[in-house]
Amino acid sequence: MSTFKALVVDKRENEVVARTRELELNDLPEGELLVRVAYSGVNYKDALAFKVKGNIVRSYPFIPGIDLAGTVVTSESERFRAGDEIVVTGYGLGVSHFGGFSEFARVPAEWAVKLPEGLTPKEAMIYGTAGFTAALSVFELQENGIRPSDGPILVTGASGGVGSAAAAIAAKLGYEVIASSGKPDMHAWLLSLGVVRIITREELTAGSGKALGKQLWAGAIDCVGGETLSAIMPSMMYGGVVAASGLTGGSELAMTVFPFILRGVRLIGIDSVMSGMEKRRKVWELLGGAYKPSMLEKLGEEISLEQLSGQVERMLQGQSRGRKIVKL
Repeated sequence: MSTFKALVVDKRENEVVARTRELELNDLPEGELLVRVAYSGVNYKDALAFKVKGNIVRSYPFIPGIDLAGTVVTSESERFRAGDEIVVTGYGLGVSHFGGFSEFARVPAEWAVKLPEGLTPKEAMIYGTAGFTAALSVFELQENGIRPSDGPILVTGASGGVGSAAAAIAAKLGYEVIASSGKPDMHAWLLSLGVVRIITREELTAGSGKALGKQLWAGAIDCVGGETLSAIMPSMMYGGVVAASGLTGGSELAMTVFPFILRGVRLIGIDSVMSGMEKRRKVWELLGGAYKPSMLEKLGEEISLEQLSGQVERMLQGQSRGRKIVKL
């Protein structure tokens, strides 16, 4: 093998140009692990790497892709050997360090997790960063004492990658999952994942502005932020927990302290980028076991490296549905 294919973005004047290129191993950055990439996922953060003002890529030319799964070819780390299957998400991958949209990648060993039993590389990338973020959200609800018997769980932005994975995982664990989605054409699909009921964005935010509302949700996984998160907080049950990971609806939060001091509601931020390795390994093990939904394949659609630019464009226009994975 003298060359390999990768999707490279480059900045030219006032635009970012993306094209598939032939590269050599010497073109890759430093790292203890050389990996033959099997799959990578397509995330909104990846799509921003294709925009001039996306504020994701720090220097050009660059290979995006904030997650990957593949097989170690060579290792300079005692923790890994050639032939080990690994998954990498977060840290600097696809941001400051060449990412997963490439047949080969070189990554620091401290970023890698051995692929847990119960998961194939393809399944790991059907989860990807989105699924890992969803799993962290469910994990925090459980760690903070929210059980299926406590009441309904709300998932916002449920037709997206994080939301759909969170809904499927929570349903697998026996929670009564209520999904909020602004995409009617996705309702049947969400119900097939185990969602019990779907509400519109308008229904969810109808009572926004109140300091406290009717107690509706034992837990919530918010993938939207902004007005949506503001509307959720006053509707939480006493002792409820909200796991927040999104800001597509805005970064501002307009609300009072009453849900916290009168109902003991807890708002927990979910960061999948720099999550500690101990928790990271534990959550990936859960994704291969207790969290793994029987319909995992429904969450992902496979595309080629050549189809990636078109998929990114649809994602930036808000036309993407579910989880897309790139086969390398």
